[in-house]
Amino acid sequence: MITRLSKDESYALLRGSRLARLGCNADGEPYVVPVNYVFDGESFLIHSLPGRKIEAMRADPRVCLQVDEIEDHLNWKSVLAYGTYEEIIGAAERERAMSCLLSLFPQLTPVESLLAADAAAPSPVVFRVRVERVTGVGEG
Repeated sequence: MITRLSKDESYALLRGSRLARLGCNADGEPYVVPVNYVFDGESFLIHSLPGRKIEAMRADPRVCLQVDEIEDHLNWKSVLAYGTYEEIIGAAERERAMSCLLSLFPQLTPVESLLAADAAAPSPVVFRVRVERVTGVGEG
């Protein structure tokens, strides 16, 4: 039987996971992509190269993230977090956000180093999604 997750259960899943699916509006159609993230209890911190996802969120900052934990088809949890995209522009705040991301995803370090060394490379975008509403359901 499918049941609602409590707020605490939903937030525990968001804090304990590292992979989400980010849904946004790209030129009037849904666009969903996987993203790695850090969740601080209020916002998701995410890092990306420019592209369709970033352009879509700049045009329409309303987004949602879906995070799940699946044991099998009868034992699972799924949480939807609705919020607003905000690019992190300031150097100090961007550095803090990247520090949080790099602490959980150290494999980003070589990529950041290569991009910094290549003047023609696109600058990575660091952004947050400020959470406004969370819903969760599960089975099993």
